[in-house]
Order: sequence, then C-alpha cells, then structure tokens
Amino acid sequence: MPSGKSLTSLPVYDRSLLPEPGSDLSAGAVFLVDKPSGWSSFDVVKFLRNRIRTRKTGHAGTLDPLATGLLILCAGRATKVISQIQELPKRYHAQVQLGASTPSQDSATEPDAHAPVAHITEEQVRNVLKEQFSGTIRQLPPMYSALWKDGKRLYTYARKGLEVERAHREVVIHDIRLVSFHEDRMELDVLCSKGTYVRTLAHDLGIALGSLAHLTGLRRTATGPYHVDDAVQIDQIRSFYDKGHEFTR
Repeated sequence: MPSGKSLTSLPVYDRSLLPEPGSDLSAGAVFLVDKPSGWSSFDVVKFLRNRIRTRKTGHAGTLDPLATGLLILCAGRATKVISQIQELPKRYHAQVQLGASTPSQDSATEPDAHAPVAHITEEQVRNVLKEQFSGTIRQLPPMYSALWKDGKRLYTYARKGLEVERAHREVVIHDIRLVSFHEDRMELDVLCSKGTYVRTLAHDLGIALGSLAHLTGLRRTATGPYHVDDAVQIDQIRSFYDKGHEFTR
C-alpha cells in the first residue's frame, strides 16, 4: 500500500464513535455513513469535510441520489486506500416494480413503457434469477450514469434525449435472493462486484420475465465487512459537530 497504509491499520469511525472536533486526521481515517435519500454522494463528502476540517476527503463507491445506505468516506492519507475499498463486494436491498420501464431504470424518471405482469410467478422469478442473474453476467451501462463518453458524462446525453453507443461490461453477482414477491412488486437481496448497476439488473430482469421493470428503492447494506447497521447517521454528525452535543450512540 502507498505510504504503508492498509485498510486494516486505519481507524474506523461509525455510530459508536466520532473523532473530537479539531482532531488531526491527516494520518488517515475511515467513516461509515448512512447516506439519506436525496443526497448525492458528494453532498455527504462535503457535509463531513466541512465538519472534520480535513480537506482531503472522498468516498469509496458512489450511491445514486435516491439510494440510501452505507457510504464509506476516507479522510487524510486514508484516501490512498479508496481503490482497495472499491474492490470489495457490495450488498444491496433492492425494491423492483414490474410492468413499467423508465429511461433512468429507476424512479428518478417517469415510466416510458408498460407491459403485462399477470403471467409472472414467484417460481419463475426464482428460476430466472438462478439461471440468468447469477455468477458473471454482462450489463449495458445505463444512459443515466456518470460514465464518460467523448468527454461528456452519459447522463448529459440522456437528458437531451440522446442515446450513444457504449460497451457491455462483465460484473459478478455473487449471490442474489428473492426476499418477497407480490403481483407486480418484488424485493431482492444482491451481493455483487464493483461496477454492478442494480437498476440495470432490475431493468434486465423485467425483460427476462417477459415484461418490463424498474428500480423503486435501493439500500446498500454492506461493503465487504462493513455494515450499514454500524454507520453513523447524518443527524448524529450534525448534532455532535454543529451543536456541540455529546456524541450519542
């Protein structure tokens, strides 16, 4: 590791402990934060950076604004292990709406097409997940994504109603389970590799079931050994640093 830093040697701050205001974190620190819906990943980085007074702060794996859950932030020299954290498998709880697709493949945009769902059974879903969405799979990155194409983010083209050519990518679905199924809705538990678009998985699953689908909710529950149950809430951070209250667990 650069500068001798490794992930296991760094202090990890979570819901049980935050560094005191004014602490010198230049040697490196990792924060587990529960990102709320409506915040971009950079919003969370900026929020924390302004309170720990450590300019060198970044996140180790983005979450879409509508998604919630575990966002790992690295401060000081811990930014050198961001790539190490990004390589860890990630677990998500996903809510999927059957019968309609959206341009963004989630509820950030309105449905643009509809399809029947009455033929879909729970058994069919389980079979399709096992046969087509387990192990190494190929995904076409969504147009509403931050990937670069000819010097522009893909979402800049998408917002103009344009679709540009992009290459399929291989990702790994380590484990995928149907948590619940009810007519036109389902919930999934997904353990996947870096680079997996869960909303694309929902979109492709709808097609594989002879219908359409889009993601209506997404929560990252874990990254490697780190779990969202241990993550600190935004309100805890605000209360501790802004209001000077004693840190409450």
